[in-house]
Amino acid sequence: MTDFLQVTENLCVAPQINEDDIARAAEGGFGMIINNRPDGEEASQPANSALAEVAEAKGIRWVHIPVVGGQLTMEGIEQMAMALRDNDTKTLAFCRSGTRSCTLWGLAEAFSGGLATDEILAAGTKAGYDLSGMAPTLEHLSQNAGG
Repeated sequence: MTDFLQVTENLCVAPQINEDDIARAAEGGFGMIINNRPDGEEASQPANSALAEVAEAKGIRWVHIPVVGGQLTMEGIEQMAMALRDNDTKTLAFCRSGTRSCTLWGLAEAFSGGLATDEILAAGTKAGYDLSGMAPTLEHLSQNAGG
């Protein structure tokens, strides 16, 4: 069973999930799952389409924002911000370890003007992720928010 790590009231992040985790997410009231892994990142990783089919059968909206580890782009940040914008349902974002999803969430929050840098860093820390190295980028995105 994969740990769902609470970042905000409506967002959890996790390492790679499987069909059982999707069932658990449905039972836990999650309305959206965001997959931040590109297909084929690891040989043993389930295909995005297979997991999406399971999620959709359980009434969970599935969003695929594939981001290669260590290669976060403005496009990925904007896509994450759009997926989370006006979303009032519990959301689970996952990648290989959860770090990429938490980082992408933080950048999307700064880009959209959702939370201040210190709030983003505190939420990441609470979930077990040290986002402090990206504080200057968060500040820059916050100052130019409007996504």
